[in-house]
Amino acid sequence: MRTRIKELRARDSLTQDELARKVNVRRETIVFLEKGKYNPSLKLAYDIAQTFGLGIEEVFIFDI
Repeated sequence: MRTRIKELRARDSLTQDELARKVNVRRETIVFLEKGKYNPSLKLAYDIAQTFGLGIEEVFIFDI
């Protein structure tokens, strides 16, 4: 799975730490998500998407 988190953070001028605090996870979780090394729970995916004002499918790209 790929994500647009890094791109969206840059758009909104958010650091990894700031995003992590907004969605109540550690910064390392955001790092792993951006590198594609961690698949988020549905709740975390929803919270991240809501932070950017987007739907889950606009932030997380499921490669088949």
